Amino acid sequence: MTAATLSAAVPKPAHVPDGAVYDFDMFADPAYCADPHERVLDLVRNAPPVFWTPRNGGHWMLLSHAAIFSAARDTESFSSEMIPMDHIKAMLAKMPPGTPHIPVVVPICVDPPAHTKYRAPLNRPFGPKAINALKDSIRALANELIDKVAARGHCEFMREIAEPLPVSVFLKMMGLPLERMGEYRELVRAHLSDPEPDPRNVVKKLWQITASMRDTLLERRAQPRDDLISLLWQTQIDGNPLTMDDMENYCALLFIAGLDTVMNGMGHGVRHLARDQALQAELRKNPQRVNDATEELLRRYTFTIPPRIVGKDLVFEGIPMKKGERVMLFLPAADLDPKEYPNPERFDLDRQNSVHIAFNAGPHRCLGSHLARVELQIIYEQMLSRLPAFRLDPSNPPAFHGGHVVGVDSLHLVWTP
Repeated sequence: MTAATLSAAVPKPAHVPDGAVYDFDMFADPAYCADPHERVLDLVRNAPPVFWTPRNGGHWMLLSHAAIFSAARDTESFSSEMIPMDHIKAMLAKMPPGTPHIPVVVPICVDPPAHTKYRAPLNRPFGPKAINALKDSIRALANELIDKVAARGHCEFMREIAEPLPVSVFLKMMGLPLERMGEYRELVRAHLSDPEPDPRNVVKKLWQITASMRDTLLERRAQPRDDLISLLWQTQIDGNPLTMDDMENYCALLFIAGLDTVMNGMGHGVRHLARDQALQAELRKNPQRVNDATEELLRRYTFTIPPRIVGKDLVFEGIPMKKGERVMLFLPAADLDPKEYPNPERFDLDRQNSVHIAFNAGPHRCLGSHLARVELQIIYEQMLSRLPAFRLDPSNPPAFHGGHVVGVDSLHLVWTP
């Protein structure tokens, strides 16, 4: 990929203390894009635990575990309604008659109490029992993907294994056609790559996403199958059947969340395994410890940065913030906070405090955490059991990207077949 360009710095608002300013571009910082979690460690050591950055239009960054845990649970002060409903109504009022519905990404972009009722229908299909029932099919697909490259002695892990595994699983769960995987992935990448979101552009991208699914939504309404879209059509909210607008709201969330995140977790985890031959040997000898390794890899390489909007003028951690300002819950830093985790840079299978915040906290804690854990555990288990010791290809170093999901663009592995 071409090197990202730093966004223009904007003036500091008058209420922001000079000591709370730190220049960091979470989309294009060169060190961050070169080796994300090394840069995160640098931020944890040298940046204020709560700071304002002039990049990407200016916004707040929360780094400390304590600050993020507090903000994630305070939805009145730190709202998930990135485009408030009054803004959406104002945009619609200026648009010509017949303008399509503007999707509201529920339940992730609404706050309690509405969040609770919109999340409820998704709890069972993403709960442990439903996800455990998928284990055999996920393992079979993992084996198929790994076996395709095993005899070759090398692979580009992201393209050949990490992307097709969770994306295929999720498209099957949703009931969306697998042959459109490439198209869907491009739509998600475009949605997540906007460093300074303009509400008009956000709406256009959401329209593109919902348009890509509309035929399938209509088909499942008429002819239900055993998939998530069909299940949602049979759901009621406040005693009323879901409308097409409701379905677009739900499916926009599932589409965005399900088609990008887990593959990046796999990339970070497998990269660590490829650099730690002793850990590979330990897990091959004691495969029951893969679960412990999965949790520590999630902590060491947390990769999502949920955005929030300041819901009211307030003083947080001693710093004044104004209503409407953007805030990033920088989860990768929270899980490398030395106040929470001694020697946070160290990967430790026997770490006493193994409770991480990789899936966020509070009411918006990741709905798909059970699925993510299962997929991560399975890919580590199958890579270790079906391949000999693998390592990074020294002639093709890994490439990364920043943004709301800090991810791995390419990860070239080699082994002796």
